[in-house]
Amino acid sequence: MFIGHHAAGFAAKRLAPRVSLGTLLAAAMFLDLLWPVLLLLDLEHVRIAPGNTAFTPLDFYDYPISHSLLSVVGWSLAAALLYRVVRKSWSGAIVVGAAVLSHWVLDFFTHRPDLPLWPGGPKVGMGLWSSVPMTVIVETLLFIAALALYLRTTAARDRTGTIALWALVVFVAVVYVANITSPPPPSANAIAWAGLAAWLFVPWGAWIDRHRQPRT
Repeated sequence: MFIGHHAAGFAAKRLAPRVSLGTLLAAAMFLDLLWPVLLLLDLEHVRIAPGNTAFTPLDFYDYPISHSLLSVVGWSLAAALLYRVVRKSWSGAIVVGAAVLSHWVLDFFTHRPDLPLWPGGPKVGMGLWSSVPMTVIVETLLFIAALALYLRTTAARDRTGTIALWALVVFVAVVYVANITSPPPPSANAIAWAGLAAWLFVPWGAWIDRHRQPRT
């Protein structure tokens, strides 16, 4: 998933209004923020294999550190504990940890059976990516519903709070369409460097949240 993970970050704001949107987006996208770093370090690997699924030409054949269920549970607990130590909030920590775990759950529905339950263990996946129309419909509906929840939870403090939010929405939509329509990437390294750009969403989300406030 792509915008489905953004959806999880926006929706989590409803459960934890005091947690920054930047933090929630970082948590929901964490596995995909970590993955390109591991690719560049040659600790995980991906193949470009057009036809691997209808939706993406990427063959995620080796990513046990970032995407095995056992590892993700560990990352979720670590994120929750880190938030608790830094922000002194158990309620926020639980939501942050759940947002990290949500990434694997959403990937479970979209990926073909390439998600290991533990490093070296059996692989699972429901394969929504076998249908481009169904993938787009499901992700788009998730994103719209999550954005509606965020808008019901927060209100703009100023004009920036509105413009920055809708600029992010448009940017995410453009990147999503580009991912669907673009030719396969030239190399695994190109995928990794492009993936690092996703870190941009973290400060962008925090910037949005500084110009919005919880609705009373």
